Amino acid sequence: MKVLRKTKSLCPKCLRVLDAEVYVDDEKVVRIRKKCPEHGEFDEIYTFSDYELYQWAEKYAHNGFGVENPLTKTVKGCPYDCGLCPNHKSRTVLAIIDVTNRCNLKCPVCFANAAATGYVYEPSLDQIREMLKTLRSLKPVPPPALQLSGGEPTVREDLPEIVRMAKDLGFEHVEVDTNGLVLAENIEYYKSLLDAGMSTIYLQFDGLKEEIYVKLRGLPLLDKKLKVLENARKLGHESIVLVVTLSRGVNDDQIGDIIRFAMENSDVIRCINVQPISFSGRASELERSSMRINTSDFMKLVEEQTEGLISRYDFRPVPSVVPISRAVGALKGKKYVEFTTSPFCGVATFLVKTGENEWKPITKIADVDKFFESMEEVFRKAESGSRTRAYLKALSSLKYVKFGLLKNLILPVLREGSYKALGKFMRNVIMIGCMHFMDVWNFDLQRVERCVIHYALPDGTVRPFCSYNNIHRDSVEKRFSIPLEEWKRMKSVKVK
Repeated sequence: MKVLRKTKSLCPKCLRVLDAEVYVDDEKVVRIRKKCPEHGEFDEIYTFSDYELYQWAEKYAHNGFGVENPLTKTVKGCPYDCGLCPNHKSRTVLAIIDVTNRCNLKCPVCFANAAATGYVYEPSLDQIREMLKTLRSLKPVPPPALQLSGGEPTVREDLPEIVRMAKDLGFEHVEVDTNGLVLAENIEYYKSLLDAGMSTIYLQFDGLKEEIYVKLRGLPLLDKKLKVLENARKLGHESIVLVVTLSRGVNDDQIGDIIRFAMENSDVIRCINVQPISFSGRASELERSSMRINTSDFMKLVEEQTEGLISRYDFRPVPSVVPISRAVGALKGKKYVEFTTSPFCGVATFLVKTGENEWKPITKIADVDKFFESMEEVFRKAESGSRTRAYLKALSSLKYVKFGLLKNLILPVLREGSYKALGKFMRNVIMIGCMHFMDVWNFDLQRVERCVIHYALPDGTVRPFCSYNNIHRDSVEKRFSIPLEEWKRMKSVKVK
C-alpha cells in the first residue's frame, strides 16, 4: 500500500468534510479512504483506478486560474462556499442551467425528477436571463458554451426562447440535453430549436439493445433514438452527441458497438460522451461494487471492444489541450477558456476519417505530445514579446501532423482562434470522451477545486458540477420550487 496524495472528501452519510487519502493497494488499484468520527471509515475505488494509467494521466496536469470576480466569499470552507469562491482554481468552460426538473420519463436510476421529489423546480424566463447574465459577467473570460439541462428540457414549450436568449447574450455554443422523445415525435419543435440557434443535441444513448433502455429508463426507447438521427438528417443538423450512462453488467459490453454506430452515422454524430454511473448516498456497498465502473475501466473496454483500433493510450486527459488555448490566446492577444480540470476527471480522443470506411485515432496520424510541447513553446515566445517568432513556431508545429486533411483543419484553429474554425474541425472528426462525475463515496476535493463545468443558479451563484449535485442541489431547488400539487393546480395539466 502506498499513499499517493492527501486530499479532502465527504462522509457519505452526513456530508461532513473529512481528511482523505488517495492510495494504491497491493493489487495496484487506486482507492480513496476517509474516516468520519460518527459514521466510521469508508474505502472506495477511485475514479481512475488503474495505477499505471493514474501515473500516466498525472503527467498532463496543468494549473489553472480562478475567476477575477468571485461571486461568494470564503466563510465555511470548500466545498460549502461554492459560488464560485476565491479558492476555486479554474474558470468556467461549460456552463449548465437546469431549466426544469420535470420529465417525460420515469427512469429507475433517477431520484431527481418532479414526480420523485414532490416539487417542481422550473426557473422563470426572467430568472434564466439573470443566470445567463451572471455567467457572461465572469472575468476575464466568460464561458462560450452553455448546456440546457433538466429534468427533460424539451417539456418546456418556451425552450426555443431560452436558446435564443442565450445566443443574444453572447453564448457561441448552446446545446440541449434530451432523452429525444419530443425531438423524435415532433420535428417542428426540433426545427424551432435550430432556428433559435441551438448548436448541439446532447442525446441520451445507452446502447443498441432495447433491454438496456428497459433496465435504465423503464421503457424500450431505441427506436426513438434512431428517429432523432433521422430527423437530424431531414433538418440538415450535423451535431449530435451520444451520451452514455455506463454501468457494469448493464451496458459495458456496448462501447465498441456504439463507436462503430457513430462511424456509420458520422454525418450527424460528432461525439460520444461516456459518463460512468454515479451513486447517491443511499446506494449499498453491494450495489456499488456490482455496478461501479470508472474512467480507466472505460479506456480498457474501448481497446478490447474495438479490437485495438483505439488503444487506452490513444486517449489523453482533458487538461492535455491547455497548451493549445494558451498558445492561440498569446498569438491573438486575448484570453480563451482553459480546460484546467484535474487529469483524473476525464479523457478523450478524436477519430479521423482517413479513407473510405477507414478511421484512425488522431494519435496514429499526429504526434500529439510533441504538438502540445511545441504549443507550450509558442506560448512562451509570444508572452516574451516575440509574437512573430511564436507564429512561425506555431506553423512549424504542424510537422507533427502527418495527415493532410487534419493539418488543413488544425491550421485555421491556430490562425483564427475562432469558434467557426473549431467547429469545422469538430465536424470532420468523432470525439470519444469519458467524464466520470464524482459521488459522495469517491468525492475528491482537489478535483472539485479544478472543475470547469459549472451550474448557474437562481440565487446568483455558479457552482462546480460535483459539489452542486452532491451537496447543494436539494437545498437550492427546494428554495426555488413549488409543491407538485400546487403546480398542477396552477397549470391545470398533468405534470409528468
